[in-house]
Amino acid sequence: MARLAAHTDTRQEILDSAYRLVGAKGFSGVGLNEILTSAGVPKGSFYHYFGSKEAFGEALLADYFESYLADLDTTLAEPGLSHAERLMNYWRKWQATQGGIDDQRKCLAVKLAAEVSDLSEPMRLALKSGTAAIIERLARSIAAGVAEGSLTVESEPQTTAEDLYHVWLGASLMAKIVRTEAPFEAAIGTTRRILGLASH
Repeated sequence: MARLAAHTDTRQEILDSAYRLVGAKGFSGVGLNEILTSAGVPKGSFYHYFGSKEAFGEALLADYFESYLADLDTTLAEPGLSHAERLMNYWRKWQATQGGIDDQRKCLAVKLAAEVSDLSEPMRLALKSGTAAIIERLARSIAAGVAEGSLTVESEPQTTAEDLYHVWLGASLMAKIVRTEAPFEAAIGTTRRILGLASH
């Protein structure tokens, strides 16, 4: 059991170190030696934990989305708030983490989608699965918000969730280009309009 725990801990240390580096430099811009040095793991041991850099990238995305979805579940179940308020809190958290210059906190879906989707089918599928799970949770919250009367939408909740996720992906990419908060502020306005919420 102790050996298994040590194996799991070392593997997680590699993933945690890689997340910080990949968040700043991208997947192709980070070498295995840099990741292992940052994690304090002997250079020869990488393939003990991952079969290839591609397999490692797939594991990195799976680990990222697992944590992301757990945080999203917490946000969308926050007590004492309507579903509309919970959803808007999620988008504000998105803005807080995607804005600014701290690349280590950036969403890996935003950071890696264009880079790896054409290079690695397993990583593309990991991105597809992770983003689909996010959209599914947003759709459920939107449907619950409609049922409780805290928001109104013109399309089906699934379609609305997809539209909003696309709006925010686009805002994140534009924010990287213009280096201002303007794309996120526009996304907030668009989100409130799509959800039938009064602007303020």
